[in-house]
Amino acid sequence: MDKSEFLKNEFNVSREVLDMINSAETELNEQFKGINDIAELNELKVMKAFADNRVSSEYFIASSGYGTDDIGRDTLDKIYAQVFDAEDALVRHNFISGTHTLSTMLFAVLRPGDTFVAITGKPYDTLEEVIGITGDKGGGSLIDFGINYLQIDFLDNNKPNFEKIKDVLENNKIKAVWIQRSKGYAERKSLSSKEIGEMISFVKEISPDTLALVDNCYGEFVNDREPTYYGADLIGGSLIKNAGGGIAPTGGYIAGKKELINLCANRLSSVGIGRENGATLGLNKQLYQGIYFAPHVVSQALKTAVLCSYIYENLGFEVEPSSKELRNDIVQLIKLKTPEALIAFCQGIQKGSPVDAYAKPVPSEMPGYSDKVIMAAGAFNQGSSIELSADGPMKEPYMVYMQGGLIYESAKLGIIMSIQEMKDKGII
Repeated sequence: MDKSEFLKNEFNVSREVLDMINSAETELNEQFKGINDIAELNELKVMKAFADNRVSSEYFIASSGYGTDDIGRDTLDKIYAQVFDAEDALVRHNFISGTHTLSTMLFAVLRPGDTFVAITGKPYDTLEEVIGITGDKGGGSLIDFGINYLQIDFLDNNKPNFEKIKDVLENNKIKAVWIQRSKGYAERKSLSSKEIGEMISFVKEISPDTLALVDNCYGEFVNDREPTYYGADLIGGSLIKNAGGGIAPTGGYIAGKKELINLCANRLSSVGIGRENGATLGLNKQLYQGIYFAPHVVSQALKTAVLCSYIYENLGFEVEPSSKELRNDIVQLIKLKTPEALIAFCQGIQKGSPVDAYAKPVPSEMPGYSDKVIMAAGAFNQGSSIELSADGPMKEPYMVYMQGGLIYESAKLGIIMSIQEMKDKGII
């Protein structure tokens, strides 16, 4: 029995859908090769960092209590710093999410009276309450602590508004600029590390002391360099996204300038303790394996996104990015136009997931989001965005944001089932 026959018999996939997938894969050979080349380069960087830092099995031994002198924990920081071309890094399972990691960055470096500016438009939804632009007053947001926030949106051509950035920097004392690499719940293009570097250079020429802080979520190992190589003072992300390779069960990382990393460590634990303590509780091995697997796993997610983009573009839907564009994160946006299409897409993705494939996602209220959201995720780690998932707010133009895929062959099934679900419901 070949795979097409198995899909037809066991998953009720039509011949039309199978032909669509086979044709797409034939057309995408060049894009897949480019993704493989970057993955190999990034894997070589990881291997060099492991060798240079003399990684051995003793680094996987669990520490408890205070976790004093945990060599595995401290060496993992050095590996992240080397791979990301940074002076230092802080990698901890104690970071509970990307939002927590980025919140730690902001509270670590900003002080009452400081002003910071988001120069890539409104940050991701879950950071709105951290900043204080939504949510109840008095909850402990940055604005509650007397930190001022400004926002500069992208121009209509999907480019940074350099004229407005220049004006704000010249006429205000700006402690930090905030750059979000991925599009989030927006329609703009995601940024490459090099494009972020160009923005940072522009900022530093006008205001050399202004810090450049980067939300690097969804972007790790997609390009051949990270934003720290191009001058970012701090970058941060979640280990249940790209950097953890689907192996890390929780956690986050911050990389950048040494003195700023020390401030982040103080914020995560306490002043006087910083990074010196912190039991690893037996998680070191998974965190090491996570970054070891990450370049390859990211390549699998990118191939999944490219396939999805190609298929839906050819079905007449607007996509961002297109299948022929270079990728700067693992997120694929599709404008599905109707609530029925958005629901069908997510339910199809769920049917092709390794965990909870029987579940049927429906729109619901979600903490941190202003609209009802539908989410499909059959992940081994709850909330893991490097595993195949899809979600979108229930509002026009009914955009879905799909990301992840630990194994291309598995994630491809999710794409197949999304097409079949929409076909069965008469949407396509």
